[in-house]
Amino acid sequence: MYLVYADQNGQVYDHPGLWAIARNGDILTEVLEEELIPLPEGSTMVSLPDTVPVGMDPETGEMTKLDGCSAVGALVPQGFTRLLLPGYIKTSKESKMPLFGYTAVVWKDGGFWVAARKSDEPHKWNPMNFPMDELRSRVESTLKQFPENRILNHLSHCALEYECLTASNNFFHRWEGSLPVSYTCNAGCYGCISEQPDDSGFPSPQTRMNFKPTEDELVEVMLHHLQTPESIISFGQGCEGEPSTMASIIVPAMRRVRAQTDMGFININTNAGLTDHIKGIVDAGLDLMRISIISAIDEHYNAYYRPRGYTLENVARSAEYAAAKGVYTSINYLCFPGVFDREEEMEAMISFIKRTGIKLIQMRNLNIDPESYLAMIPKAQGEVFGMKQAIEIYQEELPDVIIGSFTHVPPSELQRRKKMV
Repeated sequence: MYLVYADQNGQVYDHPGLWAIARNGDILTEVLEEELIPLPEGSTMVSLPDTVPVGMDPETGEMTKLDGCSAVGALVPQGFTRLLLPGYIKTSKESKMPLFGYTAVVWKDGGFWVAARKSDEPHKWNPMNFPMDELRSRVESTLKQFPENRILNHLSHCALEYECLTASNNFFHRWEGSLPVSYTCNAGCYGCISEQPDDSGFPSPQTRMNFKPTEDELVEVMLHHLQTPESIISFGQGCEGEPSTMASIIVPAMRRVRAQTDMGFININTNAGLTDHIKGIVDAGLDLMRISIISAIDEHYNAYYRPRGYTLENVARSAEYAAAKGVYTSINYLCFPGVFDREEEMEAMISFIKRTGIKLIQMRNLNIDPESYLAMIPKAQGEVFGMKQAIEIYQEELPDVIIGSFTHVPPSELQRRKKMV
């Protein structure tokens, strides 16, 4: 397993004499065979700015910097969970990496391999299923059909400019589609991809929606998408704030839609901090709820989310209420090697999941500058197991909980709805 690096022009090479080194958190470590899979289709290789790669001399076991070059990482598609970060040392402590999830990559058996695992079936989220020419045509025809709907106009930008696959589904008329609704948020997430303070040092890769949609616009988008039993329409996207802040229009819109059709599933991606708002949305007919979370430890959670007017306890109560009302609940678990696999983090999260009745863990690679993140959260207190072993422990401790990456629907409920068609 040989070191992969890039020259000053961005050309990628494998080193013939140095073995690959990766990072688990801030610890440089060897890469094990069982942590590797072939580079998944749809991955992107990138050089890491202001870094030098680190490899290991196979004869002496000493770690060696490769000066004058850049470290290389892979951006793996959704559905794959990274197990290790690339091995690198920063050349500038002030430099911050763009907000992506960098995965360790090595050269092995004549090809590129990454430290990752397949967590879900990636077919529906393979960019190859979203041909741009067809997407442009579908966007054009949809906007002609709904010329006054500002949400669909906003989603056209997300689909064509950001190549957001969830937004694209609205125009392909299939699978899980987006329904952004909020330009405000009750959290100030350190790694927010749609809104950053001017002095954060992180460029936001997306632009947040800047208008308040009407109830009629919501109903129009929902009815347009919810036309098959498998259809999912989701409040809460990367291009918006917290959707539950707009419960005043979500609730009546949902009631109007459910008065007209039982087709498909209504989902909300939320931080679940506004418990009273969440209760109203649940009672209006919510089917699925995915809660964004990074830790079940207050100090860590608060450092990242910077919640405004709510606590982690509110999140737990929202999840409990939804599960008690029959909503299929999941967590959108923002995972970072060297943190997810800490003993105290695992104990707290397993307890949270058992308490709240979560049915599904959606593993998501945290997109952030590693040094900035590690500096802001508590230091490790116990053993650090490694991502692979940590996931195996979750599977043992939570045998009835699915570990995946995407929004799932209850199979029995899907079959029931199919029979109704």
